[in-house]
Amino acid sequence: MSTVETASTSSPLGLFERYLSLWVALCIGAGVALGAMMPGAFQVVAGLEYASVNLVVAVLIWVMIYPMMVNVDFASLKDVGKKPKGLCITLVVNWLIKPFTMAALGVLFFEYLFAGLVDPQSAREYIAGMILLGVAPCTAMVFVWSQMVRGDANYTLVQVSINDVIMIFAFAPIAALLLGVTDIVVPWETLLLSVVLYVLIPLGAGYLTRKRLDAKGDHEKIASLTEGMKPFSVIGLLATVVLLFGFQAETILTKPLVIGLIAIPLLIQSYGMFLLAFAWAYVWRVPFDTAAPAALIGTSNFFELAVAVAISLFGLHSGAALATVVGVLVEVPVMLSLVALANYLRPRFT
Repeated sequence: MSTVETASTSSPLGLFERYLSLWVALCIGAGVALGAMMPGAFQVVAGLEYASVNLVVAVLIWVMIYPMMVNVDFASLKDVGKKPKGLCITLVVNWLIKPFTMAALGVLFFEYLFAGLVDPQSAREYIAGMILLGVAPCTAMVFVWSQMVRGDANYTLVQVSINDVIMIFAFAPIAALLLGVTDIVVPWETLLLSVVLYVLIPLGAGYLTRKRLDAKGDHEKIASLTEGMKPFSVIGLLATVVLLFGFQAETILTKPLVIGLIAIPLLIQSYGMFLLAFAWAYVWRVPFDTAAPAALIGTSNFFELAVAVAISLFGLHSGAALATVVGVLVEVPVMLSLVALANYLRPRFT
């Protein structure tokens, strides 16, 4: 079963998409190697950021999600409320389950199972970073994963938008509760800039494109346009992987054991949340094009926000910041495997 099933395997792009996981693995290796050989170049690119949002990565993500935004039918958005089950799954998993299971896993592994491998202060900071990841549901990459499982573009937009609104009010209180501190300061610039870059700008561009094509009566051209954008989406994804792993090459090479320890509970959390949401959707008889994005939204993390808060609370070189960086590193490989799993299980939903 291919990771992405939207293209014919007889075409070069179809063959490329068929082995997308392999190309991602190669890009991970290339990113680490290039980051180790040319750290200065990656530092320059990493410095092109504002409010902890890297502008180069933002452009690449924009390229990835623009085709999906073209597919959003604004006229049908009003009917999304008639299918509340997908929204219910998304919101319950993201805000009533995920933050607390992440905190529980952090405590279990770093205060008990890994207690002899890390010092208590570092353990507390790792737990804090994991909690920040658990409290920050993803905004941008969800559109990419949804597109790969042929999710309902309209419904995914609503799910992400409602999550963003809730995050504005719920992130700080839940993080403060689980971290046991009261001085959580939400980096509003990071939060708002990410929403603008990852949702509003590509959504506006997609809306204008669709409106122009609709006015000309070129309804078939919408499909051909999004099909033609696929090579750019895949290239954007692979370039993002190279950059993310290149940015953290030194950390990966100098602290492999710590990264491995942090990755274990993060992996358990990711696969656990996906299976919980996906099974719930199956039992509730939610259509696949709604169920798959709902489960993927409940799995992925808004790592820019988590990293920014970890640095502001604990410092750039803290264990909390390192834990959020590990979240960045496991995000793409894990989500690609879950996309493949969702596509494999698609027939069961019919």
